[in-house]
Amino acid sequence: MHIPDGYLSPSTCFSFGAVMLPIWYKASAVIKKNLDISQVPYMAMGAVFSFLIMMLNIPIPNGTTGHAVGGVLIAIALGPWVAVIAVSVALLIQALVFGDGGVVAFGVNAFNMAFIMPFVGFYIFRLIARKAEIGSTRYVAAAGIAGYIGLNMAALLASIEFGIQPLLFTAADGTPLYCPYGLNIAVPAMMLAHLTIAGVVEGFFTAIGIRYITRNSPELVFIQGKEG
Repeated sequence: MHIPDGYLSPSTCFSFGAVMLPIWYKASAVIKKNLDISQVPYMAMGAVFSFLIMMLNIPIPNGTTGHAVGGVLIAIALGPWVAVIAVSVALLIQALVFGDGGVVAFGVNAFNMAFIMPFVGFYIFRLIARKAEIGSTRYVAAAGIAGYIGLNMAALLASIEFGIQPLLFTAADGTPLYCPYGLNIAVPAMMLAHLTIAGVVEGFFTAIGIRYITRNSPELVFIQGKEG
């Protein structure tokens, strides 16, 4: 799901980067206000977890790979604004050090995986788990479903961002300047892999992660309602 440089126009990348600036500012303000100093190590652990889980690429039958992100798990445990910063840090390190995701496209990847995914997953979780006992089967299942939906929403956005490039940016002879595949190809290709494989993996890790937290570190669960 990491978008490399060269597949999206610079104007697309810079626009998403501009959108992310106030989001990062808001996230920093919420964290400064609501996150206790004793909980800062958990945010760092969340960034490390997201970084590691994104490095585990799963082979997809169409010749590509997919991966989990961990953004919804962080959002449920620590709040979606914490997830914004944690996943953004993981994405930045991957782009700068490992070339996984473009540096110019960093804002786009952060918008998809560090903003949209955690917030969608967080509110899906709250909707499904409403009034459920913490650690109950419905509570854990809600986390898994939220992870699945959150990842697929991020994948859908990435596929649309790819697919609109041939509509917006072409040479004088009509040749696409960036991603050459339109929505009719980009969306099915991206979503098939994530709906059937990557999303399932994300949901699984989110569910078992929340199950572990509720059993072993229940003090974190209280934070999940403080989205800011």
